[in-house]
Formats: sequence, structure tokens, C-alpha cells
Amino acid sequence: MASAEQLKALLRSHLEGDNDRFISVAMQVAAHEAKVGHGKLATELRDIIDKAKSRRGAGSPVPIGRPRGELANLLEASFPKVRLGDMILGKALASRIDRVIREQRHAGEILDYGLSPRRKLLLVGPPGTGKTLSASVLAGELGLPLLQVRLDGLITRFMGETAAKLRQIFDATGETRGVYFFDEFDAIGSERGIANDVGEIRRVLNSFLQMIEQDDSHSIVMAATNHPRVLDRALFRRFDDILHFEMPDECQIAELLKTRVGPTASQDIAWSDLAERAVGLSFADVARVANDVLKDALIGQRQRIQEEEVRAVIDERKAVSNKLAASGA
Repeated sequence: MASAEQLKALLRSHLEGDNDRFISVAMQVAAHEAKVGHGKLATELRDIIDKAKSRRGAGSPVPIGRPRGELANLLEASFPKVRLGDMILGKALASRIDRVIREQRHAGEILDYGLSPRRKLLLVGPPGTGKTLSASVLAGELGLPLLQVRLDGLITRFMGETAAKLRQIFDATGETRGVYFFDEFDAIGSERGIANDVGEIRRVLNSFLQMIEQDDSHSIVMAATNHPRVLDRALFRRFDDILHFEMPDECQIAELLKTRVGPTASQDIAWSDLAERAVGLSFADVARVANDVLKDALIGQRQRIQEEEVRAVIDERKAVSNKLAASGA
């Protein structure tokens, strides 16, 4: 039968509405029953868990609706299905994201020992390197809603209102478990005292520092920025982990192109040559190259994509990228 700790974890997760942790503990109970020779009971438990998972998958992954009232103007809800295996990442970064997922899946055990799973994450790196996609991956892997903070709804010109709205978001982390994602975080996290600093944004940053430090919910709070150098130094201490995203290397570009275009491409394409040509493009740019090639082939009713077609789109995308870089955009 389930141990005393497992029973407590089941009850705690049920009372907190943490379905993901409840199912994780239930799976541990089933595994234990199978290990001690109670095969029939283990099978019945697994069947019940599988049915519960399928019911959750058919609708909202957690028992909540989309944000309502004022929160509807502050949070954009989605329910991603993307998984870690869908991303192309370096081994070190993939391992660190996987560690966050594993800690969240075993949060009950970690909390029982007086420790805390990683759940406050700062993502830094150039545009198009996978920061936003990583937030979707965490939500998808954990069966949680992705709640993206809408900066146009958060930041206002009225003194004190932005901090009050920020408080609403952090209150929501305790009421609705999810992945709360602050994109373009430098808009509120810029270093205090910089030349163009204004008093209201400084007060918002101070409020954020206090709120994230006091936050003890079971939600995941993620912030992403392309400009880590402008962030206030005090912010880095408030996050459990800082994940650095880099531009793709030749191997990653080749893998992405082959994954996206390969199934409909000619057999003699030299992916490594195309990847070398595309160095300097971000993951997002390479994905756009693949999509443009596929659309052109579809419109032209071509069954097989040739290397020169991919090369032409890469050159086109690099020309656009170089112009943007030259203009400082």
C-alpha cells in the first residue's frame, strides 16, 4: 500500500489543486505496488491514471478557465503541446531545462525534504534563440497553462497602477498554477539609476523584486530578455536559475533544416554546406527559411525540393538580417 509520505503528498496536492503532482505521486504508488508483487492492483492503478490523463488532454490541462476580468488584460493564456524533444538545443542547455522539468515532476518529494524545486527562471540570449519556445516546452511537458504577461496591459502612465497590476499577477500565481512568462523583461527590469531611468519604472522594479522574493506558490515564473546587461543586478539573485541561449552552430542549423525540409527534399542535398551558408541566422530565422521553402514548393507543385531552392531562400533571409543589423534594429 501507499506509504505515509505518499498519502500525505496525495492529499496535499489534491487540496492545492495540483493535478500534475497528484498524478506523479499516484504513478509512484502504482510502481511500488508492481515492485512488491501486487501486479493486478498496479495495473488497475495505471489504468485509472491513464484515463485521468486522457480526460485532461481532451480539454484544459488544469481545472481553470482562461483569465477573467482585469487579469484578462494582463495575461494571455494558451495550452502548448510542444515538448522538449521538439527543440534543437545544445546538450548543456537541454540538460538544464530537463532538470527543471524533473524537479517539477518530483516537487512533492523535494518539498517534503524542506527543499524547493527550481521554478523562478531567467532566460537570456539573442532574439530568435528559443527563449519563448522554452516557456511553451515547460508548460507542455508539465501539462500547465502558459500565461504570458501582456506588457501593454501591465505598464501604464498612471503612478502606482503598474505595481498594483503586477501584484494581481503574483496573486494569480498562488490561485492558478501555471507557467507565468514575462517576455521583453528589460521593459520593467532595467537597472536602477541609468541615465534614462524614470521614477515610476524604478518603483515597479522594486515591487517586482519584493514580489518574486516573497512568492511561494507552486507556479513557474519565467522572465526573458535579449539585453541582460541592462537588467538590475539585484534581479539575478531572485531567480533559481539563469538559462543562457546562444545562436545556433552549423550542426544545429543542419539538423533544423533537415528536420523541417528533409522529408520532401532531394536525396543529394548537402545539408552541411547549407548550414555553413546560414551561419549567423537565429533558430527562428532558419525555421522561417524552412517554412518559406516548403510554401514555395507547395505553390509551385514541386514534389522534391532542390538544394539551390534552399540556398536562395537562405541568401534572401541573410540579406534581410544583415540590413537589420546595419541599421541597428
